[in-house]
Amino acid sequence: MAVSAPVLAQQVPDAPPPEAPPIEETAPAAKAPVARELTSAEIAAFNKAVTDFTAGQTAQQKGDNATAVAKYDAALPAIRTAAEADPSKTDNVNFLANALYAQAAAYGALGQMDRVIPLYDESVPYWRKVVAAKPTDVASRNILAGILIQLGNQNLRDHDRGGADPFFEEALTLARQTVTEQPGDAASKNILLAALVGASQTGTEEGIRDEAISMGQSMIADGSIDAVNRPQIETMTGAPATEG
Repeated sequence: MAVSAPVLAQQVPDAPPPEAPPIEETAPAAKAPVARELTSAEIAAFNKAVTDFTAGQTAQQKGDNATAVAKYDAALPAIRTAAEADPSKTDNVNFLANALYAQAAAYGALGQMDRVIPLYDESVPYWRKVVAAKPTDVASRNILAGILIQLGNQNLRDHDRGGADPFFEEALTLARQTVTEQPGDAASKNILLAALVGASQTGTEEGIRDEAISMGQSMIADGSIDAVNRPQIETMTGAPATEG
């Protein structure tokens, strides 16, 4: 049997479930993935992956992102195998989601952004599962929303507004839920603001741009806006850019 994954710094909450097909369409039900036990070789590889992942975290915390990348690269294949062998084992799915997220952060710190987006893209289905399994976990919900915003922004950079919009809409749903639950949390408010800014560039919903501007101005006034969102709001309002 697979060894339990270690408890990780980030854990998980909830994304919108996929829409059910219309009642009129009675397509055959999709078969659930067949779970299987790991082989003894896969268990040994998974145990080594736990060790490699832990070493990667330690290196990353010390600012040694090159070592972290190497350790995560070594760990990921076995973690993927464990998560895919039995998708119902939330611990293994959570482990994979966190490993992909940590690897993306390490590559980002090294300035290798071309490696970050594919890792984010791969991680999204796993984060959705984690969030759905742990709907009260605000940290994981924020991680998923943040990843979705980054993917939306990448689509905007590629001039694909249609591709960007679903990412921003999903992030918006997650972020609104969190801010409703924790209205005073600045980090969650900044995630919501980033989702609003993105959605204002891709969606057709009335009032999104005005909501983003109003929220951004309020956060500038109370000092809770972050360094990424502030220039966006200043551009949207035509305000002169501020230093610092």
